[in-house]
This record gives sequence, structure tokens and C-alpha cells, in this order.
Amino acid sequence: MNWGRQLWAGIVLGLGVTYAATGSPWIQNVPEAARKESNPYANRKKAIAAGAGLFVDHCAQCHGSDALGRDGRPSLRSQEVQQATDGEIFWLLKNGALREGMPSWSSLPGPSRWQIIAYVKRMGEHSVPV
Repeated sequence: MNWGRQLWAGIVLGLGVTYAATGSPWIQNVPEAARKESNPYANRKKAIAAGAGLFVDHCAQCHGSDALGRDGRPSLRSQEVQQATDGEIFWLLKNGALREGMPSWSSLPGPSRWQIIAYVKRMGEHSVPV
């Protein structure tokens, strides 16, 4: 790698670390109407169980099977995620936040996304049997 590429890589890495350290701005992009959406599957045992399977298939690879995050990916048990409205998280799953490394899961049907949210919210900030 030549000097110019090394410098550019260092700048990009530095900006990425600075950007990550300032918090997750994805939530600022959520439209008000989306924030107010409620989860039709919240607190439903069958939906939470279905969400657990979907989580393993679609989320655990990046966020860990315990949802505590890994390899720089955020914990889904964090206060930021747990206090976000279900509508905000649904918007994130649909639209992604590519700058932050979160892909869009718009190809996943809406009911499946709601089930994942029901499961993640059931886990909460602490380790709780689901």
C-alpha cells in the first residue's frame, strides 16, 4: 500500500471512529408518523417465539445470539434500543442505517419485522428468559 492510500485509510478509519463515538443519529431520521406506529405483536407469546427464530436467522450474526453486540456492532439490549419506540425500530429495520453498518431488512415481511421487535423488547436490558 502506498503512502497516499495509508493516509486515506487512516482518515476514513478516524472519521468512522469519531462518527461512532458521537452516538447513533439514525433515530433522528425517523419520521414522526413512523415513531408513533405500535407493534401489533407486542407481548404476544407466539409472536415473541417466532421473533426469536427470525432473530437467529437475521440478526444474531451481527448482534450476537444474546443480542449484546459484538465486533463493534451495538447491543440490542442497550438503553438506546430498549427505549426506542417500536415504530422507530420498525423504521430502522425497513430502511437500515448504512453509514452505521445496519442493512435494510425491507425484503423481510412487515409482520416478521414486528415479531423480531417483540422478541428484542422482551429481552430487555438484562438477561431475562424469553
